[in-house]
Amino acid sequence: MSSQPEDVESAASDSAVEEAARETADGLPLRVEGVRKTFGGITAVDGATFEVEEGTLTGLIGPNGAGKSTTFNCITGVHEPDGGAVYFEGEEITGARPHAIAQQGLVRTFQIAREFEEMTVLENMMLAPDHQVGESITQSVVPGLRGNVVEQERQLREDVWEMLEFFEIDHLAEEYAGNLSGGQRKLLEMSRALMTDPKMLLLDEPLAGVNPTLEEKLLEHVHELREQGFTFLLVEHDMDVIMNHCERVIVMHQGTVLAEGTPAEIQSNERVIDAYLGGEV
Repeated sequence: MSSQPEDVESAASDSAVEEAARETADGLPLRVEGVRKTFGGITAVDGATFEVEEGTLTGLIGPNGAGKSTTFNCITGVHEPDGGAVYFEGEEITGARPHAIAQQGLVRTFQIAREFEEMTVLENMMLAPDHQVGESITQSVVPGLRGNVVEQERQLREDVWEMLEFFEIDHLAEEYAGNLSGGQRKLLEMSRALMTDPKMLLLDEPLAGVNPTLEEKLLEHVHELREQGFTFLLVEHDMDVIMNHCERVIVMHQGTVLAEGTPAEIQSNERVIDAYLGGEV
């Protein structure tokens, strides 16, 4: 009989832990804990630990060779970490394949856009969503099921045009992707990423090679999407962009997280200034 209060207390404690875990998963969709990655004798990422809050635009910065891109690759399954763990929405995804991670809603873009150059913009977009009915041979050939394919393709085409219009590249729908400018390719890549219905986007140098006009448009779209509830983690070398557009900034140096905080806090952090050799942060 004396154990009953203990059992009740234990159950209450377990419930509290589970509730706290749910709250953590809800408020912090991405957690990186002690991630480490080496290549031969070189340590590219050395115990990186940070969190990204839901609905924020968070910047990940650091000098060349700080480990930013390798960290991105470890998060998204391009590289398997040698140590540490990555959690997305409370579930560990460490070492999972990129496709599986993307299916869970954690999607990335690349510094060099990876579109299908010999296909049109429209065709690139139509290929983006996963689990399309038309990918099934049975659904495609059985008379009673072909209607499903036609209906899904009709809806998909509507969604594609809506996304192209959102990014203001609908006039390029029939253009081959290989003929697009660098900035247009970045807009196409982000459009394709959003067609997968992600919960969070990791953007690797999204403004590299983008002219000022398209850069402004892309940033406007990012802010509009954030207001709709999307979460972003952004690697970018343009410090004006980071400091003027991000709510939080994570600074990496020599494979570790050197500092975290608001743009104002980062700009006044002596360790960050030293890491950038006293230059502009």
